[in-house]
Amino acid sequence: MTIHVGLIGAGNISETHARAASAIPGVAIAGFYAPTRAHAERLAAQYGGAAHDTLDRLLDHRPLDLVVIGSPSGLHAEHGIAAATRGIHVLVEKPIDVTTARADALVDAAAQAGVTLGVIFQDRLKPGPHQVKGLVDGGRLGRPILATAQVKWYRTPEYYGGSRWRGTQALDGGGALMNQGVHTVDLLLWLFGPVRRVFGRTAAALHAIEVEDTAVAVLEFANGALGTIEATTAAYPGYARRIELTGSEGTLVLDGDRLAAIDLREAGGSGGAGGSGATAPASASSPIVADASAHQRVLEDFIRAVTSRTAPCCDGRDGRRSVALIEAIYESARTVRPVALR
Repeated sequence: MTIHVGLIGAGNISETHARAASAIPGVAIAGFYAPTRAHAERLAAQYGGAAHDTLDRLLDHRPLDLVVIGSPSGLHAEHGIAAATRGIHVLVEKPIDVTTARADALVDAAAQAGVTLGVIFQDRLKPGPHQVKGLVDGGRLGRPILATAQVKWYRTPEYYGGSRWRGTQALDGGGALMNQGVHTVDLLLWLFGPVRRVFGRTAAALHAIEVEDTAVAVLEFANGALGTIEATTAAYPGYARRIELTGSEGTLVLDGDRLAAIDLREAGGSGGAGGSGATAPASASSPIVADASAHQRVLEDFIRAVTSRTAPCCDGRDGRRSVALIEAIYESARTVRPVALR
């Protein structure tokens, strides 16, 4: 059976979605939508399918089983709801949208329509984070004590200045946290569980944008652990993301996507998993996704969820959690007070 996929958007991330879809046997790209028709035509010429300059024309295309949304973040819910109400399954690029209110509207629309809703957090399916998840869930780390995360990336002034939506409140919803750091926020929640209270500070320290390019926050997890997150797009030249998780039985370290250390009591001391000093990935300094294989795994997982009527690796409600946490950090930064998550 062929699965027909429509792609909403024609920018860098939609081209990644197209490469991922093209690599999966039994998947056909039905078409692309972009408000500028030439952009849709460029991708359609390379990957197949029809080019559309209105969303309705793409969604009216038949056959069409699911859409992958890669439009500006602040349009994700609007575009997803339009697809869901037509009975089309929805896989949306992170974040699910830029507010929990919009995320809730999309989750509700998908549930009412009986379609599958998924959010692309491809880091969950990479080997390093997946191994950490197994160790934490298996109790090997013991009682969670401390989580620290650093996303010290760099984006050029042209990255923001050359875009109508990046760095804007309306369509980006935030900066270093909502756009770049959201993957790491998702991993912290996935690995250590929900957060009950935050205190955060944000700044536009380098770039002339409406939202933050630098953020720090202290996290209080529901399980009693404490945590910190630092996120910036002002750290030239850009460094690998780093996550350290400490429990009563030891510490795990992710350097980039690589599990760099497994230091557990039961292992008798150091259990380094590959030495020190990961080379910074391309994402540390560029928005271009060079390797679409992780996105391919997310799309394959989503197709399995659709065909087997099971949950995808990250459904809409799960994808909402990172937006709720980032919203709370932003509220804390505005009010200069700790904020409890609802």
